[in-house]
Amino acid sequence: MNHSKGFTLVEILIVVIILGILAAIVIPQFTEASNDARESALVSDLQTMRSQLELYKVQHLEKYPHLDENGAVDTANFVNRIIGRTLLNGALDANGPFGPYMQKFPTNPFASTNQDGVNFGVADPAPGDGTSGWYWNTSLGKFSANDSTTHAPL
Repeated sequence: MNHSKGFTLVEILIVVIILGILAAIVIPQFTEASNDARESALVSDLQTMRSQLELYKVQHLEKYPHLDENGAVDTANFVNRIIGRTLLNGALDANGPFGPYMQKFPTNPFASTNQDGVNFGVADPAPGDGTSGWYWNTSLGKFSANDSTTHAPL
């Protein structure tokens, strides 16, 4: 009598079906956890940026980083004033006594790579139009997410 050792086709199919059921249960939980982690990172980045922007304001004669050393609007150097060094009047200076306030400017975890950066305006809340990861309200000094209308009010 020939007794071969191994699994029958039915046994293999049962194992495959069980693995499929387990995958169907577990994978959605990881997806939800991933979204929760991204939202947590977004809130953390917003809190950090807001506190650093307020510190910048305190150290620069009550001016936010969208203003240059003469008080004129200079949105082109907004990020540079956050990640670089500055003088008291807000002028960029590699040897300045103030900054950097962030080692690198944060990326909105919900924004795609073509949405990186900051839009400037006076809308409140931020438009949440997805044209950039972040929004800086130049009249209120308010930093917000701009990837969606869901995250704009955070």
